[in-house]
Amino acid sequence: MFKDQKFKLDHLNDIEDPITAYKQDNFADLCRGPHVKHTGLIKHFKLLSLAGAYYKGDSKNEQLTRIYGTCFFSAEELENHLKLLEERNQSDHRKLGKELGLFMISDYGPGFPFFLPNGMILRRELENFWYDICEKRGYVFVKTPIILSRELWETSGHWANYKDNMYTTKIDDKDYAIKPMNCPGGMLVYANSIHSYRDLPLRVGELGLVHRHEASGALNGLFRVRSFTQDDAHIFLRPDQLEDEIKELLRLYDDVYKVFGLSYYIVLSTRPENKYIGDIETWNRSEAILANCLKESGIDFKINEGDGAFYGPKIDIKVLDALHRVHQTATIQLDFQLPIRFDLSYKSADGTMERPVMVHRAILGSVERSFAILLEHYKGKWPFWLSPRQAIVIPVNASCMEYAQKVKQTLWDNHFQVELEESGRTLNKMVREAQLAQFNYILVVGNKEAETNSVAIRSRDNAMLGVKTLDECITMFKELEESYQ
Repeated sequence: MFKDQKFKLDHLNDIEDPITAYKQDNFADLCRGPHVKHTGLIKHFKLLSLAGAYYKGDSKNEQLTRIYGTCFFSAEELENHLKLLEERNQSDHRKLGKELGLFMISDYGPGFPFFLPNGMILRRELENFWYDICEKRGYVFVKTPIILSRELWETSGHWANYKDNMYTTKIDDKDYAIKPMNCPGGMLVYANSIHSYRDLPLRVGELGLVHRHEASGALNGLFRVRSFTQDDAHIFLRPDQLEDEIKELLRLYDDVYKVFGLSYYIVLSTRPENKYIGDIETWNRSEAILANCLKESGIDFKINEGDGAFYGPKIDIKVLDALHRVHQTATIQLDFQLPIRFDLSYKSADGTMERPVMVHRAILGSVERSFAILLEHYKGKWPFWLSPRQAIVIPVNASCMEYAQKVKQTLWDNHFQVELEESGRTLNKMVREAQLAQFNYILVVGNKEAETNSVAIRSRDNAMLGVKTLDECITMFKELEESYQ
């Protein structure tokens, strides 16, 4: 059937399951199917785009053309979908990131993002938010090296299970690897001290820069990069503390995503079919613990068979943004294996040495991916506490410039992101451009405001908030920051 189709002949060599083909008229396709009975049933469709794709994703193979299309049962459904796609295109984080001067990616480093000044303001606020919520829950923080020796990665299991995605190098004729994960470094931190059962749970957080080799065709703005910062924590526990800690983590995630107005659902990912470490009995027990915590917390969840980490099952948080797209972000990973591999222990109440259980957890998943999700979610209209452009001061005329400079400096001294409009154009034009630039608040000052040490405030949505004294304005801004508005 496929003697003249070399790609299908090659693909047949990889198929272990029963082979199926679907035929329509004189066209037969190697496919699991099912297909529609005839193409006349496909009435409401649109071809969307073309893309080059290397055969089997390998740049050494021939390049093919991939055709993307979509089809719906009715013209109305198709039209609604196309409108949603256009809206998504307008809020694409790559487009917004360029327009708002937040980040860039250079041909000198595909997959290695650069954060620009306004992007760094946002990133810093996001990281400060992470530190704040962790500190309130008893976390301590560490920073581990970015390059560590091959022996460490062999002990952790990464060298055997993840080497193809790791960047390696030689130092003093020894093999080293740039870390793709923070976990092994976290094991060394724990092993550096003697621990008692009274120390546990020990919650150790790290905003750690990691590198993973992703295929060039998989790179996608900040969603899929080769260098990113994981908001990791490794929590070391006694077995009797495990379920309480996981339930508390589920409450933490709910609190965090409510701040951003993001909805989500939860998936329980179980043991991989082949690449895993440890015995099946331990895996089964671990999966049962996670499932029980979800059930007792009243959380519905789906099972994702075989998608666990190689060292343990995990709970994955799937976030839905404002345009109903699904993103993988937070995770809770239960790990009985690395404490064994690194021979971790703590002294129990009776003086014997016991093995701790470990939970890997991330809230944002990665700073870069969360940055992209939030950029598309808010469409660049950041809440005040995150915004790199919290306010702009606009003088009505040149005679007010000295007072406008004073207002700007006073707000700056109170740690607000504020700019001064000095172009001298018409007031309407300056206000309009400030709104398009997504300044949260526009502070207009004239001779009257200078005399009363006040500002006339309007929002980027042109809501007139009236005249407030400078002190009242500062109080309002502080309340907005503290309430994450």
